[in-house]
Amino acid sequence: MNYKLILSILGLTSIFLNAQEKEQQEKPLDSVQKLDEVIINSNQIFGSKYVARHRTGSAYYISPQELKKFNYTDINRALRAVPGVTFYEEDGFGLRPNISLRGTSPQRSAKISLMEDGVLIAPAPYSAPAAYYFPSVGRMEAVEILKGSSQVQFGPFTTGGAINMISAQIPDQLKGEIRANYGLFNTQQLLARVGDRKENFGYLVEYLNFGSDGFKDLPDGDNTGFDINEVTAKFSINSNKDAKLKQALETKFHYYDERSKETYLGLTEEDFSLAPYSRYAASQDDRMTAQQLQLMLTHTLDFNKNMRLTTNGYYNKFSRNWFKLDDVVFNGDSQRIATVVSDPATYADHMAIVRGDVDSAADALLLKANNRVYYSKGIQTKLDYHWYGENTFHDIEVGLRYHYDQEDRFQWEDGYNIINQEMTRTSFGPRGAQGNRISSATAFAAYAMYKLKYGKLTLTPGLRYENIILQREDFGSNDPNRTGSDVALRENKVDIFIPGIGFNYTFSNNISVFGGVHKGFSPPGSSEGEESEESINYELGSRFTIGGLRGEVVGFYNDYSNLLGSDLAATGGTGSLDQFNAGEVAVSGLELLLNYELLQNNTSYKLPLTFGYTFTHTEFLNSFGSSNDLWGEVNEGDELPYIPMHQFNASISLEHSKYELNLSGRYNGEFRTLAGTGNIPSNEKVASNFIIDFSGKYHLSKTLSLTGNIINLLDETYAVSRVPAGLRPGHPFGGNLGVEIRF
Repeated sequence: MNYKLILSILGLTSIFLNAQEKEQQEKPLDSVQKLDEVIINSNQIFGSKYVARHRTGSAYYISPQELKKFNYTDINRALRAVPGVTFYEEDGFGLRPNISLRGTSPQRSAKISLMEDGVLIAPAPYSAPAAYYFPSVGRMEAVEILKGSSQVQFGPFTTGGAINMISAQIPDQLKGEIRANYGLFNTQQLLARVGDRKENFGYLVEYLNFGSDGFKDLPDGDNTGFDINEVTAKFSINSNKDAKLKQALETKFHYYDERSKETYLGLTEEDFSLAPYSRYAASQDDRMTAQQLQLMLTHTLDFNKNMRLTTNGYYNKFSRNWFKLDDVVFNGDSQRIATVVSDPATYADHMAIVRGDVDSAADALLLKANNRVYYSKGIQTKLDYHWYGENTFHDIEVGLRYHYDQEDRFQWEDGYNIINQEMTRTSFGPRGAQGNRISSATAFAAYAMYKLKYGKLTLTPGLRYENIILQREDFGSNDPNRTGSDVALRENKVDIFIPGIGFNYTFSNNISVFGGVHKGFSPPGSSEGEESEESINYELGSRFTIGGLRGEVVGFYNDYSNLLGSDLAATGGTGSLDQFNAGEVAVSGLELLLNYELLQNNTSYKLPLTFGYTFTHTEFLNSFGSSNDLWGEVNEGDELPYIPMHQFNASISLEHSKYELNLSGRYNGEFRTLAGTGNIPSNEKVASNFIIDFSGKYHLSKTLSLTGNIINLLDETYAVSRVPAGLRPGHPFGGNLGVEIRF
């Protein structure tokens, strides 16, 4: 399906819906004018569903009420109802998600702008954007997803869009809550928070713990789960309400600690069909240790009700060591685990060692310590000013950001043998021999966006500017002390303007048409002369209300002049993070969202029904051979890997003042793991699946509720990916019971 057809369909849809409603003469929404006078919280994109629905581009706001329906700690499940969002799972708990917005490469969510409270949150968003840390959705108050045009405010990734996680805000009065649940696989969650605000100060303190023994089985019976602890604290001071210049200063502290026994080692086709939840003996010592520290300072200055200046200073540090099986050696022949698992017949002797079927020699298993420290720090400021003219409303937003980030690699590889399915370390590899380098980026970004409302028409032209210096210092494998005796330096510079414009036209309170065009951009790597990822992106959509049916339909077309792929170990590569040119690509699609209240006239019950559908078509417009065969041999007309063509989500809830029941089903279409066209070969396919989740709550009082959740209600056994190295299962049937206490 090409973009002209999509736009034609949307145009006809809008005309048809407008014709149905043209006889209805309703007054304009009074809240529009009121909304214009309010400057949205600087750490949020929308702040409400109302603002998201009136954006001049496709947007979605997951409200606090929606997040609490299922109390997910898995971001994949929280995003499943949002059209235009695709992902593939990896560990079954959402610890390291792979998210795509409108066909961007999903691997490690590296091609979208990830933010927490309006600040970039990926460990090193410019120099190493692969998100090995992702904010826990279990502690979030809301999630904002911006996909369409007029997104020049948020970068550096502007092709697919941005996701902003909104952490719990300081309440207006003394409030607190405790949420606790426990279930199968010893999976548990505990959230406790309390906060208060007085005339001139406020605070919030929060603790989150969630973990599990895991649902996979090792031969030695050890658990395969994780344990995560998080602490968040906020404190704010503000001027008096009658001050001429109103000011506020808020500090935020967040600490994250993870211990997980996760592996890159999946299963062969045969073993997955026999025991999909098993893990090979050679993965028994794989584990991740990680810590994240975030410090953030936010100052707001209200000159008057029409003008605000907001400044954020931020510092993020993320350190992790993922110690995991990387290579298998038999008779001196060393092979990567992805190679062995994908072809167990050719590498039968290597595979026997991986399974623990035979005793091995010393150093037959090489476990790499992927030891890295990431830093991200900067300062950003935003001025928002609006005013009224005759029959017009104007708003100007100008932002500046100075940012620095780096990834510090200091990696090594230790040798092990396996005897009677038990692993023992047999050698210590030289420190720094498997990666001893610092990659960094210094970036200055600026943007200006102007909103003009005239009658029923809203226009939002904008321009973003990115100036980036990307560098890498490679100290080599023989200089662990980093004396610089054999250092290799490289540098790449980017200087680019990113324009965009969006529009919204309201025919009546019941129908509007929106759309726009903007430039898509993604930073390159540090190799000198490497070009940025660039595209021109179009969208056209309509929001409508017909009786009790409220919906949105959007078509998009992303025309890549230069798509970049990344060499990630998470996708079966070497893990160098080097990017490679994939040339011209076209991505088109259709998004549909429908909401209907089945019991509109019932005062005791609500029965809301939601349906979302996404169609995504991808096509390479040239042929090439991808680096390290990550995407295989690519021919013109091939489809991108990891992007399903069809997906939909349907949910229904029964809501009463005393209780609520929620049922949600997600269909994820099949996708290919190597570029290709036509029928997908079985060894390159991840089959489609349809997974149903259920949740319920019973309110004993205004302060106490009982909760229950079921994940994968029908206990479907399904594969979620073939990377990093072999087939991986989705979460099986899982249930928990819990309690919520509010005060």
